[in-house]
Amino acid sequence: MRWKGRKQSTNVEDRRGTTVRGGGGGPVAGGAIGSLLFALFRRGSGKTKLILIVGVIAACFMFKINPLSLFMSTPGGGSGQVVSNKNYKPSAKDQEMFEYLSTLKSDNEIIWKKILAAEGMQYRPAKMVIYREKTTTPGGIADARMGPFYLPANETVYIDPSFFRELEERFGAKGDFAQAYVIAHEVGHHIQKLLGLTDKVHSQQGRISKEEYNKLSVRLELQADFLAGVFAHHAQEKFNFLETGDIEEAMRCAEAIGDDRIQQQSQGHVQPDLFTHGTSAQRKRWFMRGYQSGRINDGNTFNVRYEDL
Repeated sequence: MRWKGRKQSTNVEDRRGTTVRGGGGGPVAGGAIGSLLFALFRRGSGKTKLILIVGVIAACFMFKINPLSLFMSTPGGGSGQVVSNKNYKPSAKDQEMFEYLSTLKSDNEIIWKKILAAEGMQYRPAKMVIYREKTTTPGGIADARMGPFYLPANETVYIDPSFFRELEERFGAKGDFAQAYVIAHEVGHHIQKLLGLTDKVHSQQGRISKEEYNKLSVRLELQADFLAGVFAHHAQEKFNFLETGDIEEAMRCAEAIGDDRIQQQSQGHVQPDLFTHGTSAQRKRWFMRGYQSGRINDGNTFNVRYEDL
């Protein structure tokens, strides 16, 4: 992926030189690819103990909470103390990653401002917070193990770049465009917030069954994948930033984090009624639909029969 030399976003906050001590707030992630992947839990014992990264599916299964409730900004058990590390100095590799994320954030802003303007809407850019290990949010303390997530309450994407190392090493999703897909998916959730779709889904909480609510979550997540594809379509036209193999990188990433693949790896069997993000095949299909179409109106996952998603 070609990214160097383009504008970097001013809507990025660098918190890599700080961390959080204390506080009891639980996870606050919502609707994120990282939320699906990176809540750690342990299975088995002794030599069979396996550390798995499964995010929302595992977290919600263990703590018996509805995945979409994590969208909501509910206070955590404590804000903790923000501590500055005066000795922190990013390595050249870390700084390059910061510049990459800032550039990609700017790319998304430029593209979505144009797309929404064509729809008669004004784009309001999300913020991005780049942190290490832990940071504070309006809903509690964010932990790097949660992976990237978008918090609708303050319209902010949170990310610890170490996520990408985990994505590559544990899930085999390599490449800078796999990373671009992750960020574009999170920005896709911001677009859904601007379109009013997120609030519509949340309004159904407690009014419908858990299984039906999970299906709404799947629709929301697959649409975010579609919007990531729409971004890629227009960004290629604008910046000519794709290189050979980039789309394949996004496809491998989407396949790696499908609900069926994650559940099979984590518990040895698949439970479709617990899906919250969609299968590997669905995630790949909706990203490619967005990439090939480039038209935001072609991705209404809420108007498709659930069986046909």
